[in-house]
Amino acid sequence: MKALIALEDGTTFPAESFTGDGECWGELVFNTSMTGYQEILTDPSYNGQIVTLTYPLIGNYGVNTEDVESWKPHARGLVIGECSRIPSNWRSTQTLPDYLRAANILGVHKVDCRAVTFHIRSRGAKKCVVSTRELDPAKLAQKAKDSPGLVGADLCTEVSTKQVFVFPGSEKNARKIAIMDCGIKTNQLRIMSDLGCQLHVFPNTATAEQILAIKPDGFFISNGPGDPEGVPQTVANLRKIVNTGLPTFGICFGHQLLGLAFGGKTFKLKFGHRGANQPVIEKSTGRVDITSQNHGFAVAPESLPDDVETTHINLNDKTSEGQRHKKLPVFSVQYHPEAAPGPNDAFHLFERFIKLIDTNG
Repeated sequence: MKALIALEDGTTFPAESFTGDGECWGELVFNTSMTGYQEILTDPSYNGQIVTLTYPLIGNYGVNTEDVESWKPHARGLVIGECSRIPSNWRSTQTLPDYLRAANILGVHKVDCRAVTFHIRSRGAKKCVVSTRELDPAKLAQKAKDSPGLVGADLCTEVSTKQVFVFPGSEKNARKIAIMDCGIKTNQLRIMSDLGCQLHVFPNTATAEQILAIKPDGFFISNGPGDPEGVPQTVANLRKIVNTGLPTFGICFGHQLLGLAFGGKTFKLKFGHRGANQPVIEKSTGRVDITSQNHGFAVAPESLPDDVETTHINLNDKTSEGQRHKKLPVFSVQYHPEAAPGPNDAFHLFERFIKLIDTNG
């Protein structure tokens, strides 16, 4: 089935649908990971985005029920070079086309993904519509231009839990951690549970008073989609919590929210960081980690007050990758130490969080 990819600047790319009839809109982004398409699709941080994967063959190991990072796929669409006709893996329970069809997500292939990626790198991430229903380039490009953008959008409330719950299997653990779910990945919960934490997961709309009422030993802020400046009420609650001196760790969107809570500013990157090979240096030690990342916004280090230190820098574009408060037991990173998918270089940050809790307990 013929399909068309149209960007807000009028650029179009021909495609073919491998999931049937459909149309989707969102911000077109690219991810350079060679594996992990299932984890990428189910990462809530991709809410509002159409994902282009640069690896040429996708779907070759199928889909299984164990490697999901949330309860459903959140990407609005998938753009790939070629969808594998024959998935081959002993853990596979479903094909990628069937998985996307069941979730009502449009997938297209036979696309020059190198050209798509080059365009985004040159011109920046763009609003996009992918369709099998409207194949007129001018009309579809106008649809893309008229669609909502990500700046100022609150997308994390859409993917956050609606009710407080305790992560299964962590109930008997000693350290009580309050978690603000802005679009959390399941592997973050698995890791902290394995490290002896009892995990109480709250919606991103929870108040500081509701979170502090459980008397937590630590506070964790997850990744999530959209513009961090689109959730000012969440930032205000974070500010109240961290100012109590509660040991706090933030990841990705959580890093950006903490930057705002400290009084800093965030900005939209030209095309974001999405992949499993981003080099990050820790300023104090010179240690370089190869990291997994997925974000389109960043903290502006120059906007932070004097009592907040930028601890990590991205070696590709010199943007902020970490920060810590000099007086409060609070730190955060822009990348994903839970490595799903991605390297394990930064796993030690979870252990650092546990040590911070035990030291300040």
